Amino acid sequence: MASVADGANAIVLGTLGDISSPLAIIGGNCALQGFDHEGNDLFWTVTGDNVHSLALCDFDGDGKKELLVGSEDFDIRVFKEDEIVAEMTETEIITSLCPMHGSRFGYALSNGTVGVYDRMARYWRIKSKNHAVSIHAFDLNSDGVPELITGWSNGKVDARSDRTGEVIFKDNFSSAVAGVVQGDYRMDGHTQLICCSVDGEIRGYLPGTAELRGSLSDTSVEQDLIRELSQRKQNLLLELRNYEENTKAGSSSPLKEAPGQRGIIPANTRLHTLTPPKDVPVDLHLKTFVGYRSSTQFHVFELTRQLPRFAMYALSGPDPAAEPLGHVNFVLAERAQRIVVWLSQNFLLPEDGNIPNAPFQVCFTSLRSGGRLCIKTKPSGEVAVNTDDIDLAGDIIQSMASFFAIEDLQVEADFPAYFEELRKVLAKVDEHHSVHQKLSADMADNSSLIRSLLVRAEDARLMRDMKAMKNRYMELYDLNKDLLNGYKIRCNNHTELLGNLRAVNQAIQRAGRLRVGKPKNQVITACRDAIRSNNINTLFRVMRAGTASSSS
Repeated sequence: MASVADGANAIVLGTLGDISSPLAIIGGNCALQGFDHEGNDLFWTVTGDNVHSLALCDFDGDGKKELLVGSEDFDIRVFKEDEIVAEMTETEIITSLCPMHGSRFGYALSNGTVGVYDRMARYWRIKSKNHAVSIHAFDLNSDGVPELITGWSNGKVDARSDRTGEVIFKDNFSSAVAGVVQGDYRMDGHTQLICCSVDGEIRGYLPGTAELRGSLSDTSVEQDLIRELSQRKQNLLLELRNYEENTKAGSSSPLKEAPGQRGIIPANTRLHTLTPPKDVPVDLHLKTFVGYRSSTQFHVFELTRQLPRFAMYALSGPDPAAEPLGHVNFVLAERAQRIVVWLSQNFLLPEDGNIPNAPFQVCFTSLRSGGRLCIKTKPSGEVAVNTDDIDLAGDIIQSMASFFAIEDLQVEADFPAYFEELRKVLAKVDEHHSVHQKLSADMADNSSLIRSLLVRAEDARLMRDMKAMKNRYMELYDLNKDLLNGYKIRCNNHTELLGNLRAVNQAIQRAGRLRVGKPKNQVITACRDAIRSNNINTLFRVMRAGTASSSS
């Protein structure tokens, strides 16, 4: 039996890396723990946010399995034991992960997106208005490669090619799908795909059965093609009618508009401020409807542009009085011109922006919070990033590491405001532990007293001393109320403790994201050891210098 202090949101069973014993790996409150069959804790590390999904997959093709972790911060992280070897950022919470063939794995998001990755490259993805409840890999058409099976909230089950995302099989339940698994359900030596609905309906599918072949018959394909062509025909007819109506309107009563604005309807136009929630590249899809004021059909023009990762930071002038106290410093063996190229690809800079190719300082203002960001270079190759946002600093370092193909990067960092808040959180953790111990001791004392009062009340009843028996039971009633109140306090204390433990785990993860490669893993390990030994000074020394050595 094992206890998981950080909660349990997801679990996966199997072998991980060079750890010989099979593990039950638990994902919880920003933490990952792995237990063997005896309950021994053989694996522990932290991740960026609450874990929602786990999977084991040979991600790098070395014959050993890595741990895939999907969390609330939209990231899929790949752990080689306790070392993060890859990170992929998605557009929503990752709700499900499953290994496919080789290094491929499937994923599902909370917004209805499902897809397949091969290592860090996304093969395909589709988005549905329904929610993907469960995903599973199963070779349904007996071609030697598993398909991605998805059970949806509207009761649909479909199987998609892991290479193209093409639907090769589909079925429908009368209620939402509860889960998709595989097993020898009929105990006849053949593995079936098993789907279960929330109403308890269970269906099993054998690979390559007549039922499956029937669903893939030419008739079904032809019917789908006829529907698609009919829809195209209707769209073309509507477009033709639109042209005819606009031609008539243009000849009889043209719309009076400003030069250069012919055909554009300015009425009822609303401009919305785009605010990406995270600093990730965003695909911007623009759809413009063009017609006359009396038009019922419009020409549609579509345009797609990608906003850079740090589009929410506007270029501004330097202001020494407002310079942030938080900063990271590191040495980058790159020419200043290359850093300018990185800036131009990751920030929205004016076309006539004059950033010198020599050592420079460039400043930005956050369009979300108004916070300041300054990036400075020196002739020695040292780079300083000034910001009070530790997450932003980590994002910038990870972006630079990816752009310049940096394998290892040691960083010195200090974020006074954030570290002070963390000190308060750590003090609250100690306080919650003390309260928990006191409440547990009080509960044990009260339990002993309850046993004593029950015996005394029963003795009074046998001796027909009703007054004494009534008094004992009144004491029991009062003691029971105290126990209930103590239990509520204990539950609230535990909830607050979990929240603070989450903040501590996130702080360790953030300190790691300020580094790259081996220094990143060393920081996470050293921070974890400092927490275990309750050495707060060492923890902050590691977060600042990247090492526990006091000489750094």
